[in-house]
Amino acid sequence: MPSATKNKSRIEAIDLARGAALAAMIVFHFAWDLEFFGYAPPGMTRETGWLLFARGIASSFLFLVGVSLFLAHKDGVRIRSFLKRLAMVGAAALAITAATYIATPQGFIFFGILHQIAVASVLGLLFLRAPALLTFVVAVLVIAAPAYLRHGFFDHPALWWVGLSTINPRANDYVPLFPWFGAVLLGIAAAKLGWGAGLFDRLAGWHPGPWSRVPSFAGRHSLAVYLLHQPVLIGTIWLFALIVPPQPRTTPEDFSRACQAECVAVRDEAFCRAYCGCMLEAVEREGLSEAMWEADRDNAVTQTIERLAFECSVESEMPTGSENQP
Repeated sequence: MPSATKNKSRIEAIDLARGAALAAMIVFHFAWDLEFFGYAPPGMTRETGWLLFARGIASSFLFLVGVSLFLAHKDGVRIRSFLKRLAMVGAAALAITAATYIATPQGFIFFGILHQIAVASVLGLLFLRAPALLTFVVAVLVIAAPAYLRHGFFDHPALWWVGLSTINPRANDYVPLFPWFGAVLLGIAAAKLGWGAGLFDRLAGWHPGPWSRVPSFAGRHSLAVYLLHQPVLIGTIWLFALIVPPQPRTTPEDFSRACQAECVAVRDEAFCRAYCGCMLEAVEREGLSEAMWEADRDNAVTQTIERLAFECSVESEMPTGSENQP
């Protein structure tokens, strides 16, 4: 049997794995869209199970980026095809940034999965010749870095893409260099070991059958699927909303759930209980319960909400009882 490298054939198992990751991504984004339009409880996709699901999807995509990078360039960087692919991904990343800045300026995507893939593809070239063990060790260090190397130096917005700032920037899709580049390195290391064991030659001869045609096709055209699926989902839900509008979602329980789900991602539970209780009282006092859920709220409302959030953050940081001290 000719080697998979010699006949340059695609390995359907990798396309199928990428297609499965795309399917999972579509499920998550559909849930996110339902929440955004008001058909699902506020904060649902910020809960632990959904967050783990989302991180698993991103990790699988980036792991496969590492595998594909090694297979495509292990015999030497094919500069023309590499630059062509990099230009496509980079242009798509910039388009996502521009579109989300127009649609949701308060949480636009400035460094999402496509930005990470573009940067990681360039940096990953440095590890194509490195031993698998060294690549694995560096991957572990990259993944662990945010737990040990966060510093105020990286708090400037121009450095948020690094992932080592002491704050978590607000964005609908935030996939910074650290720790996510580690998943790409794990993919490169795994591909090196798999190549040495002859795994890919065996996979090249595996064809699962007709059922795999759709996910394999999607996997071969993953960038197009990524760019098109959200406009299709959002457009479909928007049309449905014209016929069956969502129920109002301004109950205190809804607000507390959404606030807690977002807060616990960056702070401890004690702070979040105090902060969310403060915010609930503040938005009700200011008559902003309805406006909190509006995606297109005006700047005056946004500034008021940001002021209340700052005041509640300061109040929640105060030790219990200190507000009564002279």
